Amino acid sequence: MSAGGSVAAEVLQRRPHPDPATLIGSGKVEEIAGIALSVEADLVLFDHDLSPTQLRNLERLLPCRVLDRTQLILDIFARHARTREGQLQVELAQLQYMLPRLAGRGKQMSQLGGGIGTRGPGETQLETDRRKIQRRIDQVKLDLESVRTVRKQQRQRREAVPVPTVALVGYTNAGKSTLFNTLTGAHVLSSSRMFATLDPKLRAIELPSRRKVLLSDTVGFIRNLPHTLVTSFRATLEEVGQAEVLLHIRDASSTYGEEQKAQVEKVLGELEVLAKPRIEVLNKIDRLGEAEREALIARNNSGPKGEGEVALSALTGEGSEALLRAIDEALKSDPIIEAEMRVPQQEGAVLAAIDAGMIVHSREYEGNLVKLSVSGPTSLVGRMRRFRTRGD
Repeated sequence: MSAGGSVAAEVLQRRPHPDPATLIGSGKVEEIAGIALSVEADLVLFDHDLSPTQLRNLERLLPCRVLDRTQLILDIFARHARTREGQLQVELAQLQYMLPRLAGRGKQMSQLGGGIGTRGPGETQLETDRRKIQRRIDQVKLDLESVRTVRKQQRQRREAVPVPTVALVGYTNAGKSTLFNTLTGAHVLSSSRMFATLDPKLRAIELPSRRKVLLSDTVGFIRNLPHTLVTSFRATLEEVGQAEVLLHIRDASSTYGEEQKAQVEKVLGELEVLAKPRIEVLNKIDRLGEAEREALIARNNSGPKGEGEVALSALTGEGSEALLRAIDEALKSDPIIEAEMRVPQQEGAVLAAIDAGMIVHSREYEGNLVKLSVSGPTSLVGRMRRFRTRGD
């Protein structure tokens, strides 16, 4: 598994309401205790969040450590954080999770009283621990604010030379980093393990229209992503908010595709970006049967793709050209326009800029002039207005 452990046994329970003391009830606790002893388990993991009381009771009743879902996610995050920013975000989430769970942990923290001379050593230690954690939370927030200030300055510099950002979003292990590598030629870690990407990554790519965009890879989403994690990883997810177009990467081979889609859209709703133009990218078609794959490509890769679907394989690159065309069509800023130009041949820098940033449909020579029929971004064509044919 992504956290480095191996599963020795699984137990499933259905009950109408969670048990307030142990989540699963005393009978199930005894059953799990017996299984844990028989398989010599080091850890019991609950695919559910535990309240401080439930966690404390389960640690007392079970023969090994107990972790809930959020603790596991934070552990995986901690393993994959590489940059200073990623490490700070993980630490902040861990501290915020830990703070309300300090009270009553262990007999040494029993509270004896509140008067002079009657306050127990446990309460004193508890208050000390709380103060230490709160101070550290405050410091981590300040450090993260510094990181965000730097990121904001970098973004402002990028906005001075406007280049649209396209953000990859999706359920964890949908293939975002593999697609990022395929489109950019980068070598970002792509792994089947959950949350292999924690730190935002930006690379420039060129679209068929010759426009440049910045592609951003982001952390994967999961069902019931704890709100504290969304808050802690705000810096990582800022690129999603700034993006002009979102690419929602989905695993076309997954049997839980619709459920995963709903969970991603729930997080996008929390980030208040559901109104942004969005292209659904059905990835991993190389895992489908030939007939199913061809039907999917025929259905999704025909016609305009402003906010539609594109089927592709990030691993093999099949369908990536269709995705680039779809991004081109979805971008609203700096639209593509056509123009006729006459440029003196001695204007080598201008001709080079036209060749580098526009599509040249025709080129004719009239004496020392080059007559061009082009299409390109409005901003670039605007800078060449003195060479445009009168009447365009």
